[in-house]
Amino acid sequence: MVAQFVLLAAVIAAGFVPPDWPQGVQRALTLAGAVLAIAGLGFAIWAGRTLGRSLTPFPRPVEAGLVTRGPFAVVRHPIYTGGLGLCVGYSLFAGPAAFALTLALGFLWAGKLRVEERLLTAVYDGYPAYQARVRWRLVPLLY
Repeated sequence: MVAQFVLLAAVIAAGFVPPDWPQGVQRALTLAGAVLAIAGLGFAIWAGRTLGRSLTPFPRPVEAGLVTRGPFAVVRHPIYTGGLGLCVGYSLFAGPAAFALTLALGFLWAGKLRVEERLLTAVYDGYPAYQARVRWRLVPLLY
């Protein structure tokens, strides 16, 4: 958990140091980044509100019931999906260093998801059926 917060801070800090994106693509990346960041933030907020009392920053699930509706019907870990969208969007605005750190954060979260899924399977009998129904962990059609 500490590593993810350190990486998040590093992504933000990287936006204040060179290098920048090349001038020819900077404007398009800024626009695309803004759209992706806003969409990612909105998706994460929707997921957090849908999760309600089950929301925790820790990998171990809170035994408040398995949530499978809303954004959880699209991907199994929509808060991470939204967070990744926000960070990628920010990185498209900020520069290549922030983008590289966002990739590292994505790999860290992918590993954390595997741990969380083992814990969710241990807590909720219906989790394997949910995994079969909602195939994608983080990004539809990709992962």
